[in-house]
Formats: sequence, structure tokens, C-alpha cells
Amino acid sequence: MIRNPIGSDRRVLTFPAVHPCENIAPSTLLSSLITLSHTISNFQCRFFSSNKRNARKVIHLVTLLQPFLQEIRENESGSGSVTLCFSELHLTFQKLLFLLEDLTREGARVRMLMESGRVANQFRVLSRSVATALDVFNFGSVEVEMKEQVELLMTQARDGRFEVEDDDKRAMAIVMEAVTRFENRVDPDEGDVRWVLDHIGVRTWSECNKEVKFLDSEIGFEWFSEESRKVGFLCSLMGFMSYWRCLMMEVVDEGKKKCDEVRERSIQNEMILRFINSDDFRCPISLELMSDPVTIETGHTYDRCSILKWFTSGNVTCPKTGKRLGSVELVPNLVLRRLIQQYCRVNGIPIADLGHKKRDISRTAQPGSLAQEEAMKRLAGFLCGMLENGVDEEKMNRATFETRVLTKTSIFNRSCLVEAGSVPLLLKLLQSRDSSAQENAIAALLNLSKYNKSRAIMVENWGLEMIVGVLKKGLKIEARQHAAAVLFYIASNDEYRKLIGEEPEAIPSLIRLIKDGSDRAKKNGLVALFGLLMHQPENHRRVLAADAVPLLVNIIKTCEKEELVTDALAVLASLAEKSEGTKAILQCGALHVALEILSSSSSRVGKEHCVSLLLSLSKNGGVDVVAYLVKSPSLMGSLYSQLSEGTSRASKKASTLIRILHEFYERRSPGVKAAVVQRDQFIHVW
Repeated sequence: MIRNPIGSDRRVLTFPAVHPCENIAPSTLLSSLITLSHTISNFQCRFFSSNKRNARKVIHLVTLLQPFLQEIRENESGSGSVTLCFSELHLTFQKLLFLLEDLTREGARVRMLMESGRVANQFRVLSRSVATALDVFNFGSVEVEMKEQVELLMTQARDGRFEVEDDDKRAMAIVMEAVTRFENRVDPDEGDVRWVLDHIGVRTWSECNKEVKFLDSEIGFEWFSEESRKVGFLCSLMGFMSYWRCLMMEVVDEGKKKCDEVRERSIQNEMILRFINSDDFRCPISLELMSDPVTIETGHTYDRCSILKWFTSGNVTCPKTGKRLGSVELVPNLVLRRLIQQYCRVNGIPIADLGHKKRDISRTAQPGSLAQEEAMKRLAGFLCGMLENGVDEEKMNRATFETRVLTKTSIFNRSCLVEAGSVPLLLKLLQSRDSSAQENAIAALLNLSKYNKSRAIMVENWGLEMIVGVLKKGLKIEARQHAAAVLFYIASNDEYRKLIGEEPEAIPSLIRLIKDGSDRAKKNGLVALFGLLMHQPENHRRVLAADAVPLLVNIIKTCEKEELVTDALAVLASLAEKSEGTKAILQCGALHVALEILSSSSSRVGKEHCVSLLLSLSKNGGVDVVAYLVKSPSLMGSLYSQLSEGTSRASKKASTLIRILHEFYERRSPGVKAAVVQRDQFIHVW
């Protein structure tokens, strides 16, 4: 009867309560109502960061109603008015429960503090809703002994005063003053801010970090709802909390604990995602990873931008089923969105590349508000000062870790830290013998390398040599895999790609990482290797000289993780574009393996790389390769499926390979010419 309302997918201060169905049995309704009331009563022992008295008052009201509800159930009496009363009461109790959950939710404390006026008004409305629901109760239809007590509770519920408490008013005023001070480039009063954080129960680094992460998620939601005014204020709050997280919290101990938690959670995510087909994360229309998955009336999920284009083109049907839709309402699929983000993090896919709207503030180098801009600039200067001082090792570790956290999601944060001079300081820390300092420094550089300006600074400050040094001899495997990812981003520049290849240990170290590293390390190594091969013939020769092909072929033969197989295929397909690469790949017996993967893989991307590999092998390997492919009974069917199911790029490559096979048929088997012509006609249609 009662849906579980607790969950991260519900926005704060939203109340998706539902009326019980009309034909529900009174006894069932009453049992559910009593269960709800007990759940609300249990909040009495929870910590409320704001609206403390208002929350206790409502909890007390619900608790006092429990004996009355229990008495009705024991008398087993009910009528139309009883059902109507309890149905309305059930709806109100649901909303109360949502509100209480919001007030006790970790991470949302400063947000709920600043909404104190709205929350107090919600309590007032819901309290009066309780009285209104009881108004329709017909006491003459049942035998109860608590009529006078209930009528007194109704009066209290209707006349109760729910106002913003004095301490909440003071805390809100301090936060607003701090925001104004940031806008005027003045530091807020530390003592006042400490009082606010203590008032709302934010006393540790991890608690403060939860506030920042929650505000960041709220900003993303508000961008999509066009609430630009709210976005500016939320950005100011996030800048405020980020600033004080660094300056006032015990970062080092909590930070190390946090790193361990993040690492453990990452392992758990990898295990969960191992059993998920990544193609389920792709939009059925665009075939790209969805950045904003939404579900339509038929229950099918699409990327928002793709389905909106479908609807605006005049279509009112489901693209997958063809069923005509009664409504074109789009419901955000937040669970799938979170899974896609986890999948991208686990597999090293930049989330920023998933087609987020350009107006998403976290994806631009622009601040969301003046207060956030000034807070982050001051914080970046403070952290660089700690890094440059270099006297206190603990403070340097603290600054390195905080820099890593700040650069993780926000391009604006990265730009502030780059402008403050953090890149050369972090590069120096790569030579540290402290494994945590080295790991945090290379992880921060990885985040910064996603910001274009930082790559040039890394190269100009002899960073390639130091990054390759971590790749080769990093104190932790995590540091080595981060170094590989940094090289991938730097390799996006043609000139830097060449410079990386010229580093004697770069490509051999990537090969060793792919051979001996964890799955995540292998992934980063393969992606970096693929990046180095783009438009660089010299790097092709270096990769072949490093004996990479047998390792890559072994991965596609034996590895059970589809993502690694796909990445290895991408590298092999790139190597096969040169005749030397084709020769090495054929000598390792990869031809039949690629055929098997093409016919059995469930990954669209993997199939596309297989087609690319087979096409290059056919072009560079001579007649013997084509003759071998012609004998494959499953190849032609797999290629034709790519014409209709693959991307446009995959379709073109499949069409080219089909043409090569048909030409071979025509030369070797004149008797089947008619059949070939028919298939060629089909290709021309596509």
C-alpha cells in the first residue's frame, strides 16, 4: 500500500503523494494509515538541521492521533465518511513524511536552511490539512471514546503557529551576508560561519562535501527546468560550502577515509556494471550514450534531445513500437541516468562528452554567480599558496587532496586553479615518495587535463617526462592508471601526440600497464594507446615495435570484460590501417577471432570496430584474407545487419566490405553473378 518514498531520485520539497484507490477496503486503508503514522512518529529521535520546533510539533500531532486510529481499527467500524476522511489523511501523512525526510536528509542541510520560510509554510498547510480531513469524520457512525480529544487536536492543528525560528533566521542572515561579502571580495566572518555550520550539524569534511555534491546535483536539475535565478543562488551556496570545506574542516583524515570509500564504491560499481549490457545505455534513436534519459508513455526510454526531435517532426508514436501516444509527457529516468554516469566513471568515458546541454553550468568555464566566482578564486589562491610553501607536508597533502576534489566535476573550478598556477606545483609533487600525495597530484592533473589550457602548461613545464615517470614507476597502480588517462587527454593535440610518442618510456609503459594492471588500468592504457595512434605513423611503428599486437589479440581472445575487448579491437583496427600492422595481426591469428566477435557480440561499438578491422585486413592482407572471409557462413549476415542497425560510419564500412566480397565472388564464381547483382542493388538503396 505504501510506496517507499525514501530515495535519492526524489527532489527535495517535492511531494509525489498519491490518493489511495477508490475501492480500497477501509481496514486496509486504516492499517496503512497507522503504519504511516508510526513511521512519522519515529522521526522524533532524528536530527533536524532547521525548523526543529515545527517538525516536533507536527510529529507530536500525528503521535496523538495514533490511539484514535487504533481504536477505530479495533472497533472494525467504517462508512463512506470514514473512508473519505482517512483517504485524505493518508495523502497528508505521505506529504508530511516527505517533508520530514527532506529536513533530516544528509547533504541537504544548508539547502533546507535557506528554504526555512517555505518549509514552515508547508508545515502550516499540512497541519491544517489534517484538521480538514478530520472535519468530514462522522463521529455518529462509529463508537469512539476519544471524540473530545480529537476535536481538541483538530483545533490545535488548524490554529497552530508555524513560523521560522529565530536561530534559523540568524543562520540564514549569516549565510546571505557571507555571500554578499564574497561578491565584494571580502572574507566572511569565520566565527559566524562556524556557528552556522554547527547549527545545521555540518561538522566534518565528509558532511560538508555531501552538501557540496547535493548542491551540485540541484544546480543540474534547475538548469533543465529553466530556473536561472535559482541556479545563481545555488551556485553561490556551493561556492560558500566549498570554501569552508577547505578552510575549516579536518581534511586530511577525512580525506583519506573518503578516498578509501570512493575506491571501495568504485569496485562495487564495477562488479554491478559487469553484468549490465552497455547497449542498454544507448538511445534507440541516435545509438549514442544517453545524457538525459527520459521515459515515454509506452515505457521505452530515449535520450531527451532525440525524442524531442522525433516529436517536433510531427511524430506522435513510439519509435520502437510504433504505438500512437496519448501523451508526449517525458519522465526523467534518474536511475538509468545515474547508472550511465557510473558506467562512464568506471570505464573512463568523459561524462562531459555525452551531449549535455551547453547551458549546463558544470560544463562551462563560466561561474554560476559572482559570489561563486570570488569564493573559488580566493580558494584557488589559498590552495596554491599551501602547495608552493612546501614546508608542512601535512598541509601540502591536504591542499593536493582538496585540489583533486575541486577539479573533479567543474570546469570553472579547473579554470580557477589553472589561472592560480596549480599545474607546475602539482607536477613537482609527482616526484613525491608519499604515495597518497603522488596519487592525489596525478588525479588532480587528470581532472585539469580535461581543461584545454592546462595541457599546454603541462607540456611547457616538462610535464610529459614526469607524467610518463609516474606511468612507469608510480607508487600505486591508481597513480599509474591516472597517468595513462592524462596522456590520453594531452594526446588530443597533434603536436603533443607526437611528443608523447617520442618519450622513450611512454608506449612501453602503456603496454606494461595493459598487461599487468587492473581492469581500470587496462582500460586507461588502451584508450591512451588508441589516442596516440591517431594520424601518427611514427607511433604506429613504435606500438608494433613494443610487441603490442600479441597482447591485444590475447585480450580479444580471452578477456571476459566486453569493454576491454572493444577497446582492444579499436587499437587493432587502428594498427591494421597500415600494412605492417595488418601483417602482425594476421600472424597472431586474429582474423577468426574478429569474425567470431562480430557474429556473437552484443556491443554495437565492438561490432563496428570488428568491421573496421576486417575491412583493413581485407584491403592490406591480399586475396588470401578475402578468400578466408568469403568462406565464413555468418559474415554476410552480420555485415548486412550493420547496414540497418549500425551507426552511419559502421554502415559505410560494412557496405565497402560487402562490395569487396562481392567483387571477389564475381572474379572467382561467374555462376553466382546474378545473386551478386541483386545484393548490390540492395546496397545502393542504403
